[in-house]
Amino acid sequence: MAVIGVTGGIGSGKSTFSKMLADHLSARLFDADSAARELLESDPAVREKITAELFAEAYTPDGKPDRAAIRRLVFQDPAAKARLESILHPRIRERWTQLAAECRQNATPLVVEIPLLFETGAERFFDRIATVACSHETQLARTAARSLPRDEAESIIRSQIPLERKTTLAYFVVWNDGSLTNLENQASELAKILQKPLS
Repeated sequence: MAVIGVTGGIGSGKSTFSKMLADHLSARLFDADSAARELLESDPAVREKITAELFAEAYTPDGKPDRAAIRRLVFQDPAAKARLESILHPRIRERWTQLAAECRQNATPLVVEIPLLFETGAERFFDRIATVACSHETQLARTAARSLPRDEAESIIRSQIPLERKTTLAYFVVWNDGSLTNLENQASELAKILQKPLS
């Protein structure tokens, strides 16, 4: 069975779509953002590197990562962003590539939600890639609903490959400016395609 990469920009709806697609395929699901959060929260080596190489205040006195402070730093300082990614990305990739190998061996489909799929050059690991895209206005509306300041949302959007470019790099494109029902229908249709033998 296939290993499917799902990517897109912030606020595009890639997490919702990934869950829908995994359900329709009866697939395993790996969320790269969740893995990053877990590493920040519970990996002592990650904490040591971040506090030593980025800034000591990355964690609160009770040992929890200060996500807002980390986000502000990395989107104001490209060098800090690159350093954080060099700490997290290899560990995240190791996790999902190991899972992909297990799923291939067991003939189990796998959906990997990875926002920076193209940015990290991960295309070669996937049988098919889907980009979930929407308008810029929709991205900003959705991030505002999460209480993310507009300037931070704009910084995140600028730091990633434009959605227009991601759509040209993907094998499938899912347009998500509409309703959840519309997104569900697209997940269902894509699952039907993916359940056929890949050529």
